[in-house]
Amino acid sequence: MLSIDRYMARAIAVPLFANLVIASMLLVLDRIRLLFDFVASEGGPVSVIWRMLANLLPEYLGLGIPIGLLLGCLLTFRRFAISSELDVLRAVGVSYHRLLLVPYIYAVVLAILNLAIVGYVQPKSRYAYENLRYELRTGALGASIKVGEFTTFPNNGPTVRIEQSKDEGRELSGIFLQQTDRKGNTLAVTAERGKFYGTPNPDEIIFQLTKGTLVRTEVGVPVPRVLRFDLWNVPIPLPKYEQFRARGGKNLERTLPELAALGRPTNNDEELRDTSRAAFHFRLTEVAAMFLLPMLALALGVPPKRSTSALGVFLAIVIIVTYFKVNEYGQSVGGLGKIDPFLALWVPFAIFAALVGWMYYTIAFVPGGQPIGALERVFAKISKAVRRRLPGRRLTTPNDDDDIDEATPPAIGAPA
Repeated sequence: MLSIDRYMARAIAVPLFANLVIASMLLVLDRIRLLFDFVASEGGPVSVIWRMLANLLPEYLGLGIPIGLLLGCLLTFRRFAISSELDVLRAVGVSYHRLLLVPYIYAVVLAILNLAIVGYVQPKSRYAYENLRYELRTGALGASIKVGEFTTFPNNGPTVRIEQSKDEGRELSGIFLQQTDRKGNTLAVTAERGKFYGTPNPDEIIFQLTKGTLVRTEVGVPVPRVLRFDLWNVPIPLPKYEQFRARGGKNLERTLPELAALGRPTNNDEELRDTSRAAFHFRLTEVAAMFLLPMLALALGVPPKRSTSALGVFLAIVIIVTYFKVNEYGQSVGGLGKIDPFLALWVPFAIFAALVGWMYYTIAFVPGGQPIGALERVFAKISKAVRRRLPGRRLTTPNDDDDIDEATPPAIGAPA
């Protein structure tokens, strides 16, 4: 039996981790375009995109781990059934209960991992992501100067235009700078190159210009002064930014112990109590649902005899996505206080568990039972109807009596 367990563990591992990586990458690709647009519009460095994606990865794993577990187990059972390996295992006395041992080992390990992610890692990474968004908007990640545009620094700072930028903004060329002080005196500078340097004063940076021309116009002086220079340091005051809010501004940023503490009946803030309880039970039901996925995978992964239909794979994805969406709706309704958050989240879980239990009982204990047998028959009839309407004559087989065209005369010399 240990050799069978090792064989099944290897068979499940490949589709499980492949689907986990694919699901995570699809979610990342969906978000990376929006992040590029956001960072480019805010004038931030490109490197911050990868930091933001890294902080979003725990959120994607919280959704990708259940889907990867379901599809990994389902595709393995489906392969066993189509290749008749499942019939061999059943013939030698291996029950469905015994076949679920390895999938449940995966389920327990991944459920613990998912609990750590959604309960502790995801809230802190979400807060770090929001902090990066705040720093991008306020320009706290560095001087936000776009090439070819005029940028005005606050606090009576200069107006700067850059023609070219190299080495991630470290090498600037084609510089124009203009500044007017409180007395009305104007300073205009053009320079070939420039660099930003930090100073001991955190509220100020130095813009060092190289090989340029300075024109200073003063009030009451009719002739401006012109000066050519090889090196000129221009102090630029930085705006003062408020610190980002403390973690916990949203339920997504609170850990499970924090949500449990805020959801106690002693909390007088009714809205905060309901939303915290709803978020707490939402995360617990997500983790608890993972213990039902191996049975769902077995029930939907084994097609009827002499059938290779993939209807079970499609139906499994529809069921798990629908359950997650119902859970999200239950969290929203429970947070509004219309329904008790415990009932709004655990009643759908009980219905989902009953459905999965019925499916598993049908395939494991009912002789010849098939949970989706009726859907399979309907799907087969629809497929035959579609094939009949396709143009051209389809080759028939001896077992496909229903599809034989009775109007076609037999060939000459062939028995009628």
